[in-house]
Order: sequence, then C-alpha cells, then structure tokens
Amino acid sequence: MLLEGFHTVKHALRFGAAVDPLLTTDLDAAVKLAESHAPDLVAAFAQATEVDQKAFTLRVGRTHPTGVAGFAERPELPFDRGAPVVLLDNPRNLGNFGAAIRVAAGLDAGGVISTGDVDPWHPNVLRGSAGLHFALPVAKAESLDFAGELIAFDAEGDLLKGPIPDDAVLAFGSERHGLSAEVRERATRIVRLPMRDKVSSYNLTTSVAMGLYHWAVHRAS
Repeated sequence: MLLEGFHTVKHALRFGAAVDPLLTTDLDAAVKLAESHAPDLVAAFAQATEVDQKAFTLRVGRTHPTGVAGFAERPELPFDRGAPVVLLDNPRNLGNFGAAIRVAAGLDAGGVISTGDVDPWHPNVLRGSAGLHFALPVAKAESLDFAGELIAFDAEGDLLKGPIPDDAVLAFGSERHGLSAEVRERATRIVRLPMRDKVSSYNLTTSVAMGLYHWAVHRAS
C-alpha cells in the first residue's frame, strides 16, 4: 500500500507496519519533523532513503508537502467484538470515508466495514485516515448477518439513549442517500443523534464520532 505523507507513514509505523521503502526528498527535514511530531519514531525516519524530487514523483505518483512517503503490506487484523464495529453503508466521498476510519481508530472501535463499490483501502481513503487503517481492521462487509445488535443511525429514528452494547454494529448511511433499504430492514433498532431543528444532517465523520463517543462515555460511567 502507498503511504503518502509524514503523518500517514507515522501512524503506519506506530501500529506495526514494516514500511519499506521509506522515502523522503529531504532527510534532515523528515528527521526534524519526527523530532517535533513523533519523537518515538526519530530512529525510523533517520533510516529513510533520500531521493530527489523526480525520483520521488516517479515512485509515488506525485509530490507531497512533507516530502515523505512509504510502502507497506496491508495488515490482516482480527475484528474485536469487544468494541462496536462501524458499518459505513455505501460511502461515496473518499476523504470522509478515510476520516471516519480515523475517528473510529481514535475512539478504539472494533473495526470498520463498508458496503458498496468503493475499496476501503483506496489510496485516497487511506490518505483521509492519516494511515490509521493500520490501527484497526478495515474491510468490505461480507454480509449483513451479524452477531449482536445492528444499530442504524438515521434522522427519523428514536433518540439514542442509554448504553450501546460492546458487540454492536453501528451503521451509518452516506450523506446524500442515507441508509440502504437492506440495512434498515436488518437493523435491530434505528436511532438518531441529537440535532437542532432545521439542520438537515451531520457530516458522516461527525456522526460516527458522536455514536462512538456515546458508547465510550456510557461504557466508562
């Protein structure tokens, strides 16, 4: 997998990826960036291969503001059913898709799965997650037959109250089309997030963050 940018490489390294090769157009700058933003990884960035801009662009496909990129094998991580798994139902915006994975990793979700034709490991999705695909399982949904509750988030559902089970699957529809009929039919319950009147919807990433935060807060209380 292509890892574009310092932060994407940083997260991949932190979560166990073997980044090889690790490329930079300015080794001193890459090390200084690690010293200020990832002191735990200074030694790893010091081993990067310095190449000129032409060689970098040839290998990566384009330039990057940080002058850092790398390559790593896609990890095979087991899904943790001790934390909710996020189901993204036919996501269309690749940046939002990646940002939702980033939020899920930050809130320690059990994994992220998706329906639809977008590859969850598309380079633009990986860029949007800042490399946090390597922090939790990310895959296409093989079916909608899940053990535990399938809780679907929709503006027309009942207000989300009380704890979310640790083994739940939390489904979020695309911002334009919402949830598919199949996910609605299979949902154990359909819930909504608090929202002011006349506001039509939240950004996908915001919805995922709010849903997982609700789980985390109730779990800790």
